[in-house]
Amino acid sequence: MIETVLRSEDLPVADRFEWWQELTSHTLTPTEITSDHADDFRAGVRLLELGAVQVSVLSYPSLRSRRTPALVRRSDPELYHLALTLKGRQSISHCRRDALVGVGELLLYDTSHPYDASAFPDDDGTVEGIVVNVPRAAFPLPAAKVDRLLATPLPGDTGMGALLSQFLIRLAPESDSCRPQDAIRLGGLTVDLITAFLAHHTDTEDGVPPESRHHTLMLGIHSFIERNLGDLKLSPSAVAASHHISVRYLHRLFQPQGITVSAWIRQRRLERCRRDLADPQLSDKPIGFLAARWGFVHASEFTRAFRRAYGIPPSTYRQDALHSEP
Repeated sequence: MIETVLRSEDLPVADRFEWWQELTSHTLTPTEITSDHADDFRAGVRLLELGAVQVSVLSYPSLRSRRTPALVRRSDPELYHLALTLKGRQSISHCRRDALVGVGELLLYDTSHPYDASAFPDDDGTVEGIVVNVPRAAFPLPAAKVDRLLATPLPGDTGMGALLSQFLIRLAPESDSCRPQDAIRLGGLTVDLITAFLAHHTDTEDGVPPESRHHTLMLGIHSFIERNLGDLKLSPSAVAASHHISVRYLHRLFQPQGITVSAWIRQRRLERCRRDLADPQLSDKPIGFLAARWGFVHASEFTRAFRRAYGIPPSTYRQDALHSEP
């Protein structure tokens, strides 16, 4: 994956605000930016290039950003921006609508219409958020219906919004473990998720391609499993019921992965245990406690499963992980 991390603190104080103006104009879209913190602008960005999709994880102080009619006429990359607020608040005037969004809310706006946006920081003086750039042409939905959602606060804590938000929040931290060839696939998955999210809010689910529906369903299933790994009642039947599909169809969905649903659940539970065993902050917790935390009731069963998966007993793995050189 092509990833770039940039921080204003790496530059002389006098150059920081101009650098931010140029950076955001290049990576997001050209705007006029003003800020009360221009004299010492402390900001950072993590950029993920996923084919035609770009994901930006941003941190910055209060500011105002205006995309004027003149800037729209000068250049229009014809992008949708989908923003998720992680800290602070954002306001925008766009397409004759005014919106104020807070933590956990999603906001859609575009580069083809002027807008006037402001960011208001949290108590620590910082605004944080994620912005996804997607070409307008990438969505297989009626543009007129999608545009009705511009500058409208959308929930990011329930249903498709929660699934999309969780995916975006986890994407950047876990990008280090992804290979460059994964970028295009992740970009496609991001478009599929946003398409399903927008289709839900525009009542155009029938316009979502079958492949996109499949990708979205699988991500939802994986997300459900991750959230419920510690539940002893987690089973193929529970997973199927939560997604209103049959157990038989659920097994068919997993066939291309070459693994059964039960084996996937066990694999994810073992991986969570492995992480806990290597965590110094959990070094005082018994191995049996950590195993039970992730759904392994019997210690002997866990030890055998761990040895089969990683080649050594959990006690040996923990000792090696906690005493290895940093």
